[in-house]
Amino acid sequence: QVQLVESGGGLVQTGGSLRLSCAASGRIFRINVMNWYRQAPGKQRDLVASIASGGTTNYLDSVKGRFTISRDNAKNTVYLQMNSLKPEDTAVYYCNAKLLTTPWDLASNYWGQGTQVAVSS
Repeated sequence: QVQLVESGGGLVQTGGSLRLSCAASGRIFRINVMNWYRQAPGKQRDLVASIASGGTTNYLDSVKGRFTISRDNAKNTVYLQMNSLKPEDTAVYYCNAKLLTTPWDLASNYWGQGTQVAVSS
C-alpha cells in the first residue's frame, strides 16, 4: 500500500507564507511526477504545481513567482513553498503522485487526504 500524508496547512494573513509538505510511504519503486492540486468550495480541482523526477517544474499562471515546488527524492517528499499569499489561494490543497510500485507496473495516481489553507484579507 502507498500513503501520501500532507502537512503544513493553516490560517495566514494576506501576504504571509506557508510551506506544505507531502511524504509518500509504502511500496514505492519510482515516483515519476509529484503534484499539488487545490480545490476551493464549489470549484473544480486545479493543478497548482508539478515537479518531475528530474526536477522540471510547472506552475499555474496565478501562482507563478509566488509558489515554489521542490522535492527530496531520497525521502519521497514534495514541498510547496507559498509566499505572498492571497485570499484567492484559500482552498484544500492535495498532494498527488504518479508512481510505480514495482518495475513492471504502469504508473498509477495516488492522493493525499488534503490540507486546508486559509488566507484572511
